[in-house]
Amino acid sequence: MDKTYRINDIFYSLQGEGRHTGRAAVFIRFSGCNLRCPFCDTDFNGFRPMTADEILRAITPWRHCGFVVLTGGEPSLQVDTALLDLLHQQGFFVAMETNGTHVIADGVDWVTLSPKGSFVDHPLPIVISRADEVKVVFDGIHPPECPESISGSAYLCLQPCDTGDPVLNRHLTAQCVAYIKEHPQWHLSLQTHKMIGIE
Repeated sequence: MDKTYRINDIFYSLQGEGRHTGRAAVFIRFSGCNLRCPFCDTDFNGFRPMTADEILRAITPWRHCGFVVLTGGEPSLQVDTALLDLLHQQGFFVAMETNGTHVIADGVDWVTLSPKGSFVDHPLPIVISRADEVKVVFDGIHPPECPESISGSAYLCLQPCDTGDPVLNRHLTAQCVAYIKEHPQWHLSLQTHKMIGIE
């Protein structure tokens, strides 16, 4: 029997965050995570088991964009070289957003590390040593840090936490801007997809 992956959603949109903001992308959202962050915006109650071939068929209409983002949840818990090889065979540049607490299969082209240890009761250690960008959620409480295991060449992003409260969100964004002005190695990352009302 072919291996299946727990897929929460597959959709075509624009990357709303980080270094690739504004770029057309196919998103494959995997269900399940080894952390439970209080601000997580993904519903993991339902998922569809899909084989790699079924995933490939689902994203074929958008193959022309050439960019796929593996997200979750925590995609590294499921993504393997077999799936990555299929995506590359179809011409996709493959990005993954990960919390960094699980080893990543070889073949991911762009790794976005989004460490969440400050936000969970029982943090797990960062086990990856490579990231192309580090995206830290800014809550105004925990000081943003780039894990020591990641080289200094990573693009550093600070993203104001979406609390669901517009007034608090504006306050956090202002704090985040002020922090970046004092620590210019960081870059502001906004959830532009939410701002313009797309998925």
